[in-house]
Amino acid sequence: MKKNTAVLSTENDLLVDLTFHNVPASLLSEFAEKIVTPYYAGNINAAIQDLMHKALSEQDFILSHITHVRTKAAVLQQESVGGEPARLS
Repeated sequence: MKKNTAVLSTENDLLVDLTFHNVPASLLSEFAEKIVTPYYAGNINAAIQDLMHKALSEQDFILSHITHVRTKAAVLQQESVGGEPARLS
């Protein structure tokens, strides 16, 4: 599935600051201890950015796989009722 998203040419360079509200200290502490310190050398900013990129990549993969499976199922269903397979573009 390809995305048709318009992106401003300067958007790739645009940096934003984030503020998190109502995050339990215990959650932040555990995240830092179990994820940030061992895998990101204590850099919570790098950890959050990397994990966001990974989550988006996984979501794209899952959506493309689901689309592929649904498309294949539609073709098989069409063939099973004696019709011509749907054309995929």
